[in-house]
Amino acid sequence: MNGKIFALKNLAIISVSVILMLVTGCKNLPTGPVGVQSSSTQQAMLKAVEGDSAISSFDYNYNEESAMNLIGKTTTAIYPLRVGQKMRVVSTDFTYSMSGDTAYGTYTRTFEGVLYIAASYDSTTHTHDTTIQKPFTAVITRKVVLLKKNNNPLDSVNFDWKVIAVSLPEGGTLNSNVYITQMTINMPNGDILIINDPNDYYLALGQGRWKQVPHFKSGQKVTIQLSVTSAYADTDFVTLTHGADMQGLHREKIKFNLISSTQNGNTYAKVYQQTFVTHTWPGYFHAVINVFPKQVIFDDSTPVESNTWGVPYYVRK
Repeated sequence: MNGKIFALKNLAIISVSVILMLVTGCKNLPTGPVGVQSSSTQQAMLKAVEGDSAISSFDYNYNEESAMNLIGKTTTAIYPLRVGQKMRVVSTDFTYSMSGDTAYGTYTRTFEGVLYIAASYDSTTHTHDTTIQKPFTAVITRKVVLLKKNNNPLDSVNFDWKVIAVSLPEGGTLNSNVYITQMTINMPNGDILIINDPNDYYLALGQGRWKQVPHFKSGQKVTIQLSVTSAYADTDFVTLTHGADMQGLHREKIKFNLISSTQNGNTYAKVYQQTFVTHTWPGYFHAVINVFPKQVIFDDSTPVESNTWGVPYYVRK
């Protein structure tokens, strides 16, 4: 009898620990002690990470495939008409540490990209007469928390892992002189999410009341405000790409509006804002924000500098 009571107490402790982790999903999650990493376990975890739609939906909005029309675009002296980036994963790195049945992973991918700018040199007609292509390399990192579902200690190869929490993705080019410092998301229900460090801001996944990935109805308006630090006085080129499903369909791109700009020594503190409307199709999606200095888009020879943040969300019917 004492053995049964002891087992039940252990089970209760484990259950409470998992629930507490989900409840505090948006807070900093601890990193477990680093243990010996098994290549087979690593492969199983990576398979779970790459198969999770809350994570993989980032790609379909980060990779815009070609130059895209911009909602709310404005013409300038150099007349870019459409802007988009085509991204290709060239390397993936996944490391993890273990604490009991829970794994804490870092998921890093390197992309080779081409920035496409469909533009006009004609100041009178603004007709498309050139497409500028700028190659660049970007690195995107996010953290993940996984729970081991197969508790058979003899089966070290085929552990069934489930992603239970994800951080927000963040990255860009290594040479960027413009970067996001804060993202504020005004939810339709009045809640406000404030993110200062994407890789340290976790959203819990799973069923029930503890699900913390933002959930929206189709056709809802979501307002995002960004704080950006830039080395340049000009208005940066800041866009939000969203809505693409796992086939890359329904992708939409919208340009942020500059709200304010204040010089702080050699840099400028800027605030941008935009509202997007969720599509009618249900499922997991990503809102991906890209920030480029103005001259990257409006000059045909300036190399690419960029900073990227993203946030997963779910659309329900």
